[in-house]
Amino acid sequence: MKFGVFDHLDDAGVPLGEHFANRLKLAEAYDRSGFHAYHLAEHHGTPIGTAASPSVFLAALTQRTSKLRFGPMVYLLPFYHPLRLIEEVCMLDQMSGGRLELGIGRGVSPFETANYALDFAQTQAMYHEAFQLLLKGLATEELTFEGKFYRFDKVAMILRPVQRPHPPLWYGVSIPDNADWPAENDVNVISLAPPQAVRPIFERYLSVRKRLGKDDSTLYGGGRHVVVAHTDEAALAIARRVYPRWRTNFFWLFERHGSAPRVAALYPKTFDELAALGTAVAGSPQTVRDFVAADIRTTRANYWTPWLAFGDMTLAEALHSVDLFARAVMPAFK
Repeated sequence: MKFGVFDHLDDAGVPLGEHFANRLKLAEAYDRSGFHAYHLAEHHGTPIGTAASPSVFLAALTQRTSKLRFGPMVYLLPFYHPLRLIEEVCMLDQMSGGRLELGIGRGVSPFETANYALDFAQTQAMYHEAFQLLLKGLATEELTFEGKFYRFDKVAMILRPVQRPHPPLWYGVSIPDNADWPAENDVNVISLAPPQAVRPIFERYLSVRKRLGKDDSTLYGGGRHVVVAHTDEAALAIARRVYPRWRTNFFWLFERHGSAPRVAALYPKTFDELAALGTAVAGSPQTVRDFVAADIRTTRANYWTPWLAFGDMTLAEALHSVDLFARAVMPAFK
């Protein structure tokens, strides 16, 4: 069992420069504590994600950590010129000595897509083309490509990643039907769905890999809101305060447009309701250990990626939670 961290880097109600500095201090704590990887979301024009350019934040992280792997979860491929993204991926992998984990996706918010003057109806096709280009550009010395959206003729690829032919790939999966492609192509996956919904996704993923004779080298895990304190009461007090702020951030852009996110039911108004869905826990190390064990039994995950900082959680609260999780929860699963 490996443990990572998922982070929206959502607005915490503090000055933005201070917010970034606090998260880099947390990244240092993840590095010291033995977490496998840090996965950073990409969002635009919404307080749910202040790392609108993940590469900028991750470049700083490369200089503040030495063992922690890291990457976007996910780069929104239609939002990038493919050549620029190829170059950024190579730079991050080189700057970190080969620690980049490469999450890729289309982007699920039609409002963020519209802000970039993109047609949401076309971004799925754009994503597939851009993905082909990304992998080809990372592995070749000269890029030639003829597609509907992108065309390149003998473009020299000067930069190279450390990890060849490319860094490990990641993909977000929400339904079993979407598990086939990552299973077939050795792509690691994360699902944020409740445990009962995650299990059929991972069963499909594993069955496809078994049918193809694939090994068990990939990671497949779930993300959960987690707060750890010395007592259940102390952890719950923090979680009940900070989760509504995170939820407000998550819904903000959709409500601004008189809409609601497709996954609105997964994020009810209170932390207690969220915990009742099986996607969050706040408690003592023993309470959290029991929760993690039950979640792994249900989902069959071999990777677990808690949100350990969200909403208006203070740096001190987050560092304390990370320390307890690393010292008193993670060792039980090694």
